[in-house]
Amino acid sequence: MATDESVLEASRQLADALRPGTLDQTLENITAAAVQVLPEVEQASITVRHTDGRLETFAPTSEMLLELDAAQYDLREGPCYDAATDRVHVLAPFLATDSRFPQYAREAEALGVQAQAGIRLFDTPTSSGALNLYASQPGRFEELGAIGELFTHQSATALAYAYEITNLTEAMRSRQRIGQAVGAIMERYDLDDARAFGFLARLSQDNNIKLRDVAETLLVDMDERRSEQG
Repeated sequence: MATDESVLEASRQLADALRPGTLDQTLENITAAAVQVLPEVEQASITVRHTDGRLETFAPTSEMLLELDAAQYDLREGPCYDAATDRVHVLAPFLATDSRFPQYAREAEALGVQAQAGIRLFDTPTSSGALNLYASQPGRFEELGAIGELFTHQSATALAYAYEITNLTEAMRSRQRIGQAVGAIMERYDLDDARAFGFLARLSQDNNIKLRDVAETLLVDMDERRSEQG
């Protein structure tokens, strides 16, 4: 059981490790911090479930985890699969004899993994994600404890901030590209800004495509034509 001192020290380490950053940086910081801060963790990765149901691994601390995670996705079985698609937390301290994962357990054992845990990290309108923890010794992860709960909370907070920064960055880029597309239409068709924007908006509505995507396609098409003419 974690002592007050160990929880406090873990909190300090997490505050240092999970500094504000981009989404990719934050995912990498989380898996690195899991290995550094959480007891019994040897390797870690993050599974993201996209809106179309596709599962994808991010920020693995070992290339081997790409194979292990892919096996769980293919089999639709395993702690990381369950944590990403269904349950909040999944603990498998004795993976080889765990009746929930008979097929995956053989794959894991062949690669030296004897214990595993999956912890749901986030849920957004467009995706959900889970932290996957791996150990080579059986009997690990019988409980998450106070440090595990602290880690989950601080990681979720860091991810929420990273998503906000990412969304703001994308929104700013979208506005910039739409403005560039309006300017290109004004120049090409000799229109004022209101009519040029209306032209772009009609393309978006008629084709049922987001305005930023129409703008991006138009700008790419114009760049390609200029390259061909040049």
